[in-house]
Amino acid sequence: MDATAASLRNAFVDFFVERGHTPVPSSSLIPHDKTVLFTVAGMVQFKPYFLGDEVAPFSRATTVQKCFRTLDIDIIGTTARHCTFFEMLGNFSFGDYFKEGALPFAWELVTEVLGLDPERLWVTVHETDDEAADLWHRLVGVPTERIQRLGDEDNWWAMGDKYGPGPCGPCSEIYYDLGPDYGPDGGPLHGGENRFVEIWNLVFMQYNRMPDKSLVELPKKNIDTGAGFERILPILQGGYSVFETELMRPMVAAAERITGRRYGDDERVDVSLRIMGDHARAMSFLVSDGVFPSNEDRGYVLRRIVRRAVRHGFQLGVEKLLTPTLVEATVDTLGEAWPDLVRNRDFVVDVVTREEERFRQTLKSGSTILDEEIGRAGRVSGPAAFRLHDTFGFPIELTTEIAGERGVDVDLPGFQESMEEQRRRAKEDRKAASGGNAVPTEAYRDILDEFGTTEFTGYAEYESKARVLAVVPAGDERVEIFLDRTPFYAEGGGQVGDTGTITTPTGTARVLDTTYALPGLHRHTAQLAEGEITAGQEATAAIDADRREAIRRNHTGTHLLHWALREVIGTHVKQQGSLVAPEYLRFDFSHHSPVGDEELARIEAMVNERILANEPVRAYETSKDQAEQLGAIAFFGDKYGDYVRVVEAGTRSMELCGGTHVGALGMIGPVKVLSESSIGSNMRRIFALTGAATLDHFRQEERLLAQAADLLRAKPEELPDAVQRTLQKQKALEDELKGLRAQVAKAESGTLAAEAVDGCVVLRRDGMAQDQLRDLALAIRDQPGVRAVVLVGTPDGERVALVAATAKESGLQAGALIGEAAKAVGGGGGGKGDVAVAGGKDVTGIDRALEIVRAALGLA
Repeated sequence: MDATAASLRNAFVDFFVERGHTPVPSSSLIPHDKTVLFTVAGMVQFKPYFLGDEVAPFSRATTVQKCFRTLDIDIIGTTARHCTFFEMLGNFSFGDYFKEGALPFAWELVTEVLGLDPERLWVTVHETDDEAADLWHRLVGVPTERIQRLGDEDNWWAMGDKYGPGPCGPCSEIYYDLGPDYGPDGGPLHGGENRFVEIWNLVFMQYNRMPDKSLVELPKKNIDTGAGFERILPILQGGYSVFETELMRPMVAAAERITGRRYGDDERVDVSLRIMGDHARAMSFLVSDGVFPSNEDRGYVLRRIVRRAVRHGFQLGVEKLLTPTLVEATVDTLGEAWPDLVRNRDFVVDVVTREEERFRQTLKSGSTILDEEIGRAGRVSGPAAFRLHDTFGFPIELTTEIAGERGVDVDLPGFQESMEEQRRRAKEDRKAASGGNAVPTEAYRDILDEFGTTEFTGYAEYESKARVLAVVPAGDERVEIFLDRTPFYAEGGGQVGDTGTITTPTGTARVLDTTYALPGLHRHTAQLAEGEITAGQEATAAIDADRREAIRRNHTGTHLLHWALREVIGTHVKQQGSLVAPEYLRFDFSHHSPVGDEELARIEAMVNERILANEPVRAYETSKDQAEQLGAIAFFGDKYGDYVRVVEAGTRSMELCGGTHVGALGMIGPVKVLSESSIGSNMRRIFALTGAATLDHFRQEERLLAQAADLLRAKPEELPDAVQRTLQKQKALEDELKGLRAQVAKAESGTLAAEAVDGCVVLRRDGMAQDQLRDLALAIRDQPGVRAVVLVGTPDGERVALVAATAKESGLQAGALIGEAAKAVGGGGGGKGDVAVAGGKDVTGIDRALEIVRAALGLA
């Protein structure tokens, strides 16, 4: 076997494939397992199988897994073998073979395939694992003197807390002896740490630890092994340091070119070069897999990695950007083995460059502050460490590392106290600003700071490939999704936000609205339709195309409407607001009086004439000054920078606008003005339709017209005459009915007048409309001997009618008679002179109203 990285990967996988193992691709550095931040071992993607939550689709597997750990970050660069990013070679058995299979496989591979000298190999087992010790000696042939027993710290594995409940078991490790040049003999237990290098760990998952700490044998025993790719390769190549191999040397060389320093001349410089080389790989793979610099969780770790590399370059006098060169070297070196690096090259460079630029803005000032603090106090106080973190972007670990290099300590409790105080103030500020409902503005700012503004692709395409930057819970089972690029238009300039879908390999979200969380940062408010969507995933963002088409028609239609209004009623017309929705458009404008029907008809006709001309719509960017010289009109409420987007809707309309528009005016379709009304002093509002909505409106009117014509037994074009004839007939019938009612009232009035008490008639009469009640009251009043009439009743069981009529010579006022009575039925009314009417809503108060009237007339 060639002693190259590619040969080692292939040899390992091929060995196990030949022995019935399924080759499984590496999973992402961002694990599905929520209990860990990163993929730290080959077994992470198989955890559901080991726990029994899922059934493994294979009984044996082998992988070359990308891994990332920060456990040893403080010693990275000071040793020859520790890395933050590394590749783990592994083989796994899910209830198939156990120790009797795993140990011979491992020994055969390292000795016969990789060609390592068996005499230089040592193994360790757990101090209680007699079975493994026996198998190593009896089955494999390892001399007992090279089998050493270690305790829980080294040779016991558990999924989580070492002594907590869950699957666990002993493990066995294979070590390689580099020889006497690297330390004393004595094996891993007693010998030199640099001499005996662990190259493979074999975990025997055979127990389930119960809550009472007792161990119970698992019904199915599993094997999980991990061989150190970066540990084995230097040995195969006859060296000692991973930094001398093809896995790392090109990145160290890139650091040499950036710094102008030569590796091997100065150990202090070498440490910095090794850190830059290691962190180059880490930042490249982390960003490629979807981790972004931030102040929390994975993003915080990545930020620390990037800034640590930049700081070491800064220490060596580097003023220019260094991360792009480091990333390029990583991609060139490892891109063949990991093609995603090549595909994401530009993206990774962009992310780390932006992070470095941000840090470099404050690095020099922060370093000066730190130097002054150490020189003044001989330590770094908590408030000073917090200021470095909050103002200058120094992760606390970076401050601690620098202080350690200077031999001083950092007041970490004081730092945490300052952090807690900031969180408390921020929480109170959010409550004050939002009336108690916290708004995650800081989260939005972090996203914007880390990734920049969203690239809007929606002018040219309705579906875009994107990357998920963040997913923020929004309550009511909704989430806010942030993408690096999007075809979704965010609400602005009167145009509503787009809707549609965002799909990733693990889930689909239905986008309900798109708005700006902060200027330039698109926020997709969505509901998860299925699965889950997580930061870092590749996504397909697709807008509702039909809805967008309707919005485009209405938006360009709004521009034409604005032009026509200024043409017809004057250039004093200015847009004061608008709503461009898929269903209709609304346009608010300044004008001092209603727009007449003839003017509206002319405006509508002018708009439709331009649409029929089908002139092209052109959008372009230019300077604001140039746009103003061209005569472009600015929309109300929009903010413009030095460069603006101009939309020419044909040859007549030119406005500054960031919205989406049709390609030619004919695409708008017919425009119909629905209404014009006042919305305030010198402010008017028009509602209008375009395209399919206009046609639907016309069809609905045609249906109503046809229904009306059918009811009148006429053709639609005969409707005006038919309606006129019907109205004439109705008036004749009403006049006839009025005459008949007068006759009935006159006939009845004599009978009711006979019931008068002291010349007054006060009665309840239900079932009569107020005008009928009035006619009856007048007829009774005109009878001999009657001086006053008050009639109260309910026409329909819900309302109350009151009528009073008095003789002129009586001296009584009709309004005074029913004024108080009307209050009893929850109403009011009255009048002056001899006739008064009133109404009310409380039918239950009618009898009380009659009592009030009788009392007023002295009849009670």
